[in-house]
Amino acid sequence: MTPKTFKIKSFGCQMNVYDGERMAELLGEQGMSAAAESEDADLVVLNTCHIREKAAEKAYSDVGRLRREDGSKPLIALAGCVAQAEGAEAKRRSKMIDIVVGPQAYHRLPEMVAEASHGARPVDTDMPAISKFEALPQRRRASPSAFLTVQEGCDKFCTYCVVPYTRGAEISRPWNDIVAEAHSLVDAGAREIVLLGQNVNAWTDDTRGLADLIRALAKIDGLERIRYTTSHPADMTDQLIAAHAEVEKLMPYLHLPVQSGSNRILKAMNRSHTTETYLATVEKMRATRSDIALSGDFIVGFPGETEQDFEETLQIVDAVRYASAYSFKYSPRPGTPAAVMEDQITSDMMDDRLQRLQARINGHRLAFNRSTVGVDTQVLVERRGKRERQMIGRSPWLQSVHVETDAQPGDIVEVTLVAAGPNSMSGAERQKVAA
Repeated sequence: MTPKTFKIKSFGCQMNVYDGERMAELLGEQGMSAAAESEDADLVVLNTCHIREKAAEKAYSDVGRLRREDGSKPLIALAGCVAQAEGAEAKRRSKMIDIVVGPQAYHRLPEMVAEASHGARPVDTDMPAISKFEALPQRRRASPSAFLTVQEGCDKFCTYCVVPYTRGAEISRPWNDIVAEAHSLVDAGAREIVLLGQNVNAWTDDTRGLADLIRALAKIDGLERIRYTTSHPADMTDQLIAAHAEVEKLMPYLHLPVQSGSNRILKAMNRSHTTETYLATVEKMRATRSDIALSGDFIVGFPGETEQDFEETLQIVDAVRYASAYSFKYSPRPGTPAAVMEDQITSDMMDDRLQRLQARINGHRLAFNRSTVGVDTQVLVERRGKRERQMIGRSPWLQSVHVETDAQPGDIVEVTLVAAGPNSMSGAERQKVAA
């Protein structure tokens, strides 16, 4: 029986969110409608992430929870990076899984659903260079802030990371395709576009780089804001840094993962930067755009990490004064060099270091938020809050801002930031900006 309703559950990174949106569009083009809950769906797509330990086990647990009380189940598609890593093995591990589709093959999802509806159990984990984007429909609906994938894959081969194996080599989408999709997103309601890539600042098209692309997108009428993530320090060019001062629509926010403050650990991670080159990039960025909000990623407990190595990580946190940051315990991934390194760190030690790191990060985040109290700025309204007339949006520095207003999602309002919390700001409306 051909499914009439679907539910897509995306886990992990923003690129998975983008992929989930695109799969929903593909299924919608087939006449299917989105269900509110998995229990109501004829088809459930689990769009998985493989970046953390036991990701596959979690995916199979999620599959098991889809069995209904009467013993029936929806059609189940395992998608994303776990699907890529597990391949046909997924079907052997769980008879409930009907479809296995990797992140580079999901443009075939409607075809695979049709096959599964007739009893087949298709698997597609091929990794063609760019063909999936050519098969995706035009964007017809967009949230106020919309994702747009411009680059996929990674050639960096950090010793802890599975991305080169689950997403493939670095590829860049063609210039014209990206510009066309950006226009479609703006026509569909987007006022901000977030350019995505595993190494987004590695995007290139002949002699043009990400800075050139940003300058071109900034000319689109109706597009008010541009962001990009995730950047690699090795690909942070002078041209891209300069764009932050010269392109008004490019927001003063940069996510630039460092992972560790220890050069010894960075070398073991196969990161191509040192603390010195990273801090030099930060200094250059701040000299170019003094109000830049910096974000980062950190891994604690990498094999062989000593207390001195960890102290050096705390030192770089203090040196940069991050407005926000993501921090994780090291998680061994099968098939990566780090998984078989000696001197694996105990879980208790990782827990202790993570708590200390997060306390330091949280202190800097609160200090950054407090430094913006009294600032007049603009907030892009994204959704309704819990209280009457309360709306939630984002400042240029990606802060979550609560404001009482009659503005609607997609509106941009002039506000004064009046109070700071550890995770959000309060704003007082001054006026709504004309669309």
